[in-house]
Amino acid sequence: MKNYLINFQNMNWESPAQGFRYKSYVEGNQRIRLVEFSEEFVEEDWCTKGHMGYILKGRVSIDFNGILLKFRKGNGFFIPEGEKNKHKARIAKGKKALIILFETV
Repeated sequence: MKNYLINFQNMNWESPAQGFRYKSYVEGNQRIRLVEFSEEFVEEDWCTKGHMGYILKGRVSIDFNGILLKFRKGNGFFIPEGEKNKHKARIAKGKKALIILFETV
């Protein structure tokens, strides 16, 4: 029988950038990531990738080309990919956000 459990507690954190770390599980072309952002995270360039997720803890502000939207614990979000949806995530000073992201790889 297939094991259907994704046990994030037994996974190691990967830290590709300051203020950003994640744990991920990939099956076929689907990926689920547990992502943590802190105030040190700074996106130099606009992100044009699509994202779908759920805020588990904390708050995140997302700048959509000058329009700032705030998301908090319990909020879900869907950002389509593309230049017209370009965005940058921001975390308030002294705060963190824990997010589940669902992605196609």
